[in-house]
Amino acid sequence: MRAWLYDSVSGGLETHLSLVDDAPQPPSLGPNDILIKVHAMSPNPADYKFPEGLGMLWRLAVSLPATPGSDFSGTVAGLGDMVKEVGEFTIGQPVYGCTPPPTRHGSLGEYVIATMASCAPVPSPAGALTLESAACLGVAAQTAYQAISPHVVAGDMVFINGGSGGVGTFAIQIARVLGCRVVTSCSGRNAELCRSLGADEVLDYTEVDVSKALRAKGPVFKLALDNIGLEPADLYKAADEYLMPAGRFVQVGAGLSLRHMMSTAGRALRPAGLGGGKRKWQFMSLQSKHADLAKLGRWAAEGQIRVVVEETYRFEDAPKAYEKMRTGRTKGCLVVKGPDAK
Repeated sequence: MRAWLYDSVSGGLETHLSLVDDAPQPPSLGPNDILIKVHAMSPNPADYKFPEGLGMLWRLAVSLPATPGSDFSGTVAGLGDMVKEVGEFTIGQPVYGCTPPPTRHGSLGEYVIATMASCAPVPSPAGALTLESAACLGVAAQTAYQAISPHVVAGDMVFINGGSGGVGTFAIQIARVLGCRVVTSCSGRNAELCRSLGADEVLDYTEVDVSKALRAKGPVFKLALDNIGLEPADLYKAADEYLMPAGRFVQVGAGLSLRHMMSTAGRALRPAGLGGGKRKWQFMSLQSKHADLAKLGRWAAEGQIRVVVEETYRFEDAPKAYEKMRTGRTKGCLVVKGPDAK
């Protein structure tokens, strides 16, 4: 099996990626498993943050060499016994989804294994949803949907910190589909992109103090979604003044460096009397759900949400995609074609 493997993460996972033709095959299918021949995958920061940040803990969970990657699209190549009984999936069917970490057999290879909960059939008709764009729905779109949908109703105001990245571009659109008004932050060069996705107002963080601009609006927001994690440093504390008393601050962006962990711990644990925030704080942990994936696929097929893909790479150029991802300046998502994709 052709796949990219890493055997170390020192100096960056992507610097240790090697393309091999005889990578270990995925393990035998369990009753709830689906074997997918990969057409495309989409890199995510978590692909390298977990192996690099968890160090020995990761190596205890994942035997090296291993294949990175979570998001995928492709066609069904095998079905577990329980999946066969349910009858929703068939051999050759186009599907998309994600395989959550930790795993040794990620999606940057010829085949990947998913469960029914982490996979959905491409809608028929597929409409605007191509297999390349479907590869981006598993992590980024699901994260945005699960971070927003439980906490808002039509008419609510939502602030999205970092609107031009993978999660951010989906979050703007999902909030609008749910009937919310959206204020987002990004650099000036990405402002028009965010407006085109439905943002009512864009705050250029290179020109304005985002926290100050939000405080000036008063407690009008029902939800703040933070895709960045560290900037602005006072964003959560300032939420006392821009979030409604019943509002919620949901953090998506975070690293596993000491600086990131200290910042996240301070937001989560510091009492208001000692300088902490008063509004509800939540760290977003993705739980892949078949129903959520299916809904997002329908929305994309119908054109209610658009998958923003900045660049598509050949399978042989996969390390370049991770190099680009690490810059933190990606507009929307990146896609890497599978080894046999045209």
